[in-house]
Amino acid sequence: MAIHVFVTPYNKIRNVWWVVIFFLILTSFLFPLIILADRFSFEITMLHQLFLILVVSIICQLLRRKPISDLTGKFNFDWIKQLYTGLMIGAVLMGLPVLLLTILGYIHWQVDVFSFSTLASGIQLFLFAAIAEELLFRGFMFQRLIHAFGNWPAQILVAGLFLLTHINNPGMTGIVKTLAGINIFTASILFGIAFIKTKSLAMPLGLHFMANFMQGTVLGFGVSGGKDPGLLKPGFDNAPVWLSGGDFGIEASLFGLTFVILISVFLYLWNPQKDKTKVETLKME
Repeated sequence: MAIHVFVTPYNKIRNVWWVVIFFLILTSFLFPLIILADRFSFEITMLHQLFLILVVSIICQLLRRKPISDLTGKFNFDWIKQLYTGLMIGAVLMGLPVLLLTILGYIHWQVDVFSFSTLASGIQLFLFAAIAEELLFRGFMFQRLIHAFGNWPAQILVAGLFLLTHINNPGMTGIVKTLAGINIFTASILFGIAFIKTKSLAMPLGLHFMANFMQGTVLGFGVSGGKDPGLLKPGFDNAPVWLSGGDFGIEASLFGLTFVILISVFLYLWNPQKDKTKVETLKME
């Protein structure tokens, strides 16, 4: 009987133990990397983290005798379309609350640093971060948890972990910490819904990347407390931090949180299969 705690009646390792295996392998690679970084005085960059998570994900898929496309979705036209849809949703997610604050007169704008190097740096930073975080939080671990416990238990567990990894970011103080915490938790749910609806990382990846890129590189706000050069520079005319998001970013504002919730509800109600059926019907006609 005890063996069935670890394996199914078909002698396959249970999904929850695959999550444990994933973290054990990740830790076995991470600790030596930390020691090497300390020994040779180099910074563990987002690219290092991305490479590490990708390698561990591939190893776990090989151990399960499954292709990496099971995690990412098959790379085809639908994958590209889902990525594009995610990019558009991410732009709307950050653009609408900023537009609303501008119309209400809380923000004035000036051009900060318009250069190709700013764009290239922003694309690289936020693309690496989005791929690394989506592989970690919507990849192997999330998908094994879904098979183990179902969609919503997996969503809550991963959203809690996603929040824990951001909880001490710069700028998380007072009311901003509360709004930012709720936003981060809800954003994880949003990315999870995008994966569950499409069975692919394309849409959550596009959404995650564009939300950060739009907020930081284009609009010039902080991104989860981090601050890098942007094309524009927003100025606030005595706006309270619960409207501006403070140094954390517009995501920690009341309007930012509102639009994350609204778009999450929209995606939850969206039926991609119905849309696909409509397209196929139009083609036949």
